[in-house]
Amino acid sequence: MFEWIMTPEGWIAFATLGFLEIVLGIDNLIFISILVEKLPKEKQASTRLIGLSAALVIRVLLLFSIAWLMGLSDPLFTAFDNEISIRDLILIVGGLFLLGKTTMEVHHSIDPEDEQQTGPKPKASLPMIIAQICLLDIVFSLDSVLTAVGMTQELGIMVAAVVVAMIFMMCFAGKVHEIIQKHPTLKMLALSFLLLVGMVLIGEGFGLHIPKGYIYFAIGFSLMVEFFNIKVRKNKRKLEQ
Repeated sequence: MFEWIMTPEGWIAFATLGFLEIVLGIDNLIFISILVEKLPKEKQASTRLIGLSAALVIRVLLLFSIAWLMGLSDPLFTAFDNEISIRDLILIVGGLFLLGKTTMEVHHSIDPEDEQQTGPKPKASLPMIIAQICLLDIVFSLDSVLTAVGMTQELGIMVAAVVVAMIFMMCFAGKVHEIIQKHPTLKMLALSFLLLVGMVLIGEGFGLHIPKGYIYFAIGFSLMVEFFNIKVRKNKRKLEQ
C-alpha cells in the first residue's frame, strides 16, 4: 500500500493530489467557519475540529469503499433526458441544501434587523450545527474522493494526500475563521462562493459538468481584488488618523 514512498513518481502524485485536496476542501472549510459563528465563542474551535475530523473520516471510508462508491453511479431513473443515480441525488440534495442555507445566511448578513423585529431567535444548538456540517461533509467528500480516484489508482497515495490535506486545513481553520469574521465583505464573498458551489453541485447532479478550474479561478480573482480593497481601506484609515 505504501510502496509509492520509494518512487519519485509516487511523491509527485502525492504532492499534486495533496494540493488539489486542499483546494477542494476550501468550500467545506468556509461553510464550517460560517456555521460555527452561531455558537458560543468557547465552542467554535472544538466544533470546527469535529467538523473537519468528520470530513476526514468520511473521505477515508469512501476511499476504502471505492467499488461501492463507483456503484453509486448506476442509473436509478431518468429526469429531463438525464439518467439520475444515487450519487446524482446526493449532489442535487446537497446543492439545494447549500443554496437554501447560504441564502438564509446572506439575508441575515444584509438585514439582521429583520430578525430582531420578529422576536428573539433561538440559539443554534451544537448537535444541529454538527448535523449540518456532516451532511455537507458527505457531499464535499464525494467530489474530493472522485478527484483522488481520477488522479491515481494507488490507494496509499490517495489516503496519505487526503489525511495531509485535512491536517493542513485543521491547522489553518482558526485563521480562516478569524479573517472571515474580521472582514464582513470577505464573508459575503465567501457566501457568494458557496452559492456558486451549490449551483455547480445541482448542475453536476443533472449531468452538466463544469470544470472546477473556472470556479476556483473566479473565486481566486475575486479574493485578490477584495484583498486589494482591504489594503486600500486600511491605508485610508491610517491617513485619516
